[in-house]
Amino acid sequence: MDALLRAAFQPEYIAIRDDSALHAGHAGARSGGGHYHLEIVSASFEGKNSVLRHRMIHQALGSMMQSEIHALSIRARTAEEAANQPTPKEIR
Repeated sequence: MDALLRAAFQPEYIAIRDDSALHAGHAGARSGGGHYHLEIVSASFEGKNSVLRHRMIHQALGSMMQSEIHALSIRARTAEEAANQPTPKEIR
């Protein structure tokens, strides 16, 4: 996941947290797909709304979204947005 996102967006910051253990017993946990939280800052998101940013990320992850990833929480921002809205400490 990290390599695909770095190649697609050349992020200034990226953090991926695996929250799968928090969803043990959930139907998605049994199907093999993990639950993840993504924090990404990239110039690629400039001028794009959140729906388009999410679509770009889903496209970059390709088939992973059909198999290895059951749920993905996304916080995608530009550098300017990140400077005005710092990353919460629990995500770092």
